[in-house]
Amino acid sequence: MRIAVTGTPGVGKTSACSKLAGMQVYRVYDLVEEFDAVTGYDRKRKTKEVDVAKLAKAVSKMEGDMVLEGHFSHMLKPDLAIVLRCSPKVLEKRLRKKGWDEKKVRENVEAEAVDVVLIETLENVPEVFEIDTTDMKPESVARAIKRIVSGERQKYRVGHVDWSEEVLSWF
Repeated sequence: MRIAVTGTPGVGKTSACSKLAGMQVYRVYDLVEEFDAVTGYDRKRKTKEVDVAKLAKAVSKMEGDMVLEGHFSHMLKPDLAIVLRCSPKVLEKRLRKKGWDEKKVRENVEAEAVDVVLIETLENVPEVFEIDTTDMKPESVARAIKRIVSGERQKYRVGHVDWSEEVLSWF
């Protein structure tokens, strides 16, 4: 089974996946390099451009159960996706602590606020779940991921994370 752990940058994907003992975890950014899927560089966003179709094809040839960790892992044809979510206010603090510039912080906070990654995931993956990481430690998020993988899914069905009140308070 291929499991995507996805979400807006800063929600805790890498931290949580680093705690998934006993599971084969692949960082999508490492796979981009390994499978030579870089097509260019976006100077505006200061990020690599990726041939997602080429990467998805290469990943489809990989054998065994795996976790694909990265903010576009849901585009790599996984069987199941877990979208990590975080309060936009908390996410803003996390991204600023990482030293991100204001424009990039704002872009990602807005994306989280309006469910960009969740919507993309729902459009591309047959089974989708979500975890609110706002007040969770990486170990707790990893345990929640393992519960979903083992079949304990009702608590993590899509729809229980809602930032609308927080977003409305901005106006």
